[in-house]
Formats: sequence, structure tokens, C-alpha cells
Amino acid sequence: MKRTITIIVVVIVVLAAIGYVLNNNKKKAQETTDFIAKGSGSVAVKAANVERKEIDLDFTVNGTFAPNQELNFSAENSGRVSKIYVEEGSRVSKGTILARIDAEILDTDRETAEATYQNAVRDLQRYESSFATGGVTQQQLDQARLNAQNAKLRLQQQQKKLNDANIRSSINGIVNKKMIEVGAVVAPGTQLFELVDVSKLKLKVNVNENQVANLKIGDAVQILSSVFPDEKFSGKVTFIAAKADETLNFPIEVEVTNNVKNSLRAGMYGTAVFKFPKQAPAILIPRTSFAGSVSSNEVYVLNKEKNIAELRKVISGRILGENVEILDGLKEGETVITSGQINLSEGTPVTVIK
Repeated sequence: MKRTITIIVVVIVVLAAIGYVLNNNKKKAQETTDFIAKGSGSVAVKAANVERKEIDLDFTVNGTFAPNQELNFSAENSGRVSKIYVEEGSRVSKGTILARIDAEILDTDRETAEATYQNAVRDLQRYESSFATGGVTQQQLDQARLNAQNAKLRLQQQQKKLNDANIRSSINGIVNKKMIEVGAVVAPGTQLFELVDVSKLKLKVNVNENQVANLKIGDAVQILSSVFPDEKFSGKVTFIAAKADETLNFPIEVEVTNNVKNSLRAGMYGTAVFKFPKQAPAILIPRTSFAGSVSSNEVYVLNKEKNIAELRKVISGRILGENVEILDGLKEGETVITSGQINLSEGTPVTVIK
């Protein structure tokens, strides 16, 4: 019982001590705030001169090259691979036969479909002759026409399957992977080849909101590669994301024309150099000059005669890295406060730390 009472007393004493310390700190903070508010002292701040500077919108970003076209060929029919005409690394053109699947069963199915179609055509001819003499009804004639049409469609389907026994490339490119061997039995959906086209590539990069605002589809871009530092490649913007990703950056795609030797390969790193026309000089101030955020459009200006801070409304423009363009509210030669704004109010005396 005594032990429990002792523990309770100790807890009460500790809580009382914590309350005293917090209350004392609160009083000191309030005294400091009141002291500044009454103008009895000056606040140490940093400041910067308002200047008109040239605006440089050029920037560079790094990314990775991806093939302009990449296709994985899959089998459409079941069968045994009878021939393979290409190897990994082979260059192929559109229409090139890559491999052949044994078409013996497909030939049989196609011949059966052909015989069925011919029978349906002969039946239709007989029904048409009989209908002219009143031997069959209109319904029987329509059914014969439907049978002939269905038989024709089945024949076309079997003919397509037979044609698909020859696996043909649908793009110009390089065989990057071969996933079958002669004698292998494949089923519909079995992966056969991976083809990539590197005559043109896509350089995928991410840009921030300030950079994306100056881009548009079709802009010319200079491309550099650390692997080939003496070669220059050209590209153009082909895609600009309408929505930022999780990092609040915007994915951009630049189409790049490879050289004659196709030196660039998918997966390599590249640098996109975005250049813009020369901009007219504008009034710029550090981004840290704003009281709160840039969207507040409020800055503290130093009154050099009275050494006090004066709150002023401005109209901000573009955010250019660490600087912000000012469209109205400031003039060249004035001084804005860049740090210490949290302790300022209208008319607070200040001391500029150089």
C-alpha cells in the first residue's frame, strides 16, 4: 500500500515539473513575441536586391532509351516447329519468314473445309433451280444460302491458319530473343520470338512542372550519349504526359533517330538538351523571399531609411529554379527580405545580416 502511494506521489511530482517547464517556455516565447511586436528591438534578417536579369529556360535531363517498336511473337496454332530461319541478332524486314510450324494437320483441315464448301455450293445451285420450278420453299433456299456462306467462312478461316503456319515478321528490326527450337511443340499463345526496332528509339525522361510548361509536341531536342560522346543525335518531343506521376514530375518521350550503324541500343542512358529562344530580361527575386509560399504573392520589402520591414503585395510569374519572376509590385533597386519573415509584421525594425 505504501509503495503504491509513493509511486503516485512521484508521478504527480514529475507531471507538475513538466507542466512548470512548459508554462515557463511559453511565457518566454510570448515575451519575445511581444518585445518584437512593440518595436523595442530589431529582427535579424537576410535580404537580396531586386534586379532585372536575363531568363535562361534551357535545361537538360537524363533518361533511358527504349525501342520505338518491340513485339513478342506468339503462336496462333498448335503444331511442331519444323524450321527456324533466323537466329538471335538477325536483322529482318517486314514479311520475312521467321519459322514454320508443321502444317500437315492444317492441310487436312483446309481440304475438309474446301470439300464442305464445294458441296454447299452445289446444294445451293440445286435449290435455286428447284425454287424456280416451285420444288422448294423460300425458307429452304435461304437455308441453303446460309449453309454455303458458313462453309465459305470456315474455308477462309482454315486457309488463314494454314498461312499462319509461316511465322512472318510484321516490322523491320532485330531478333532479340529466340524462344523455340526445331522439334518443339507449341500451342496457341506460346512465345516464339522477341523483335525490336532500334532504327528509332524513344528517350524517356521526367521534367518538373516549370519545365513542362515550356514544352510542346514536335519541339526539337538535342540528344547526347555518354557512351558516344563525339556523336550528336537529334530528336523531337512526341509525348507529354497530361498528368504528373507520384513524384509530381511529368513523363516525356523524345523520338530519336539512330545513326547508320544503329549505335544506340535500348536500355542505354541518354541526355536530352532542351534549348529555347532568348528571353527578354525580367525582374527576378529569390524564391525564399515570399512570406509563406509563392502563391501568397506577399513579400517583405526593406525600408532602408527607417530600417523596417514593409509587407507588399506582388504579382508573381514563372518559377525559374530558385528564382521567381515578378510581373508587378517591385522595382529594380529595392531590397526584399529573404529569411526571418516568420518574426516580422508590418513596420517591424530589422537588421540585415550581410
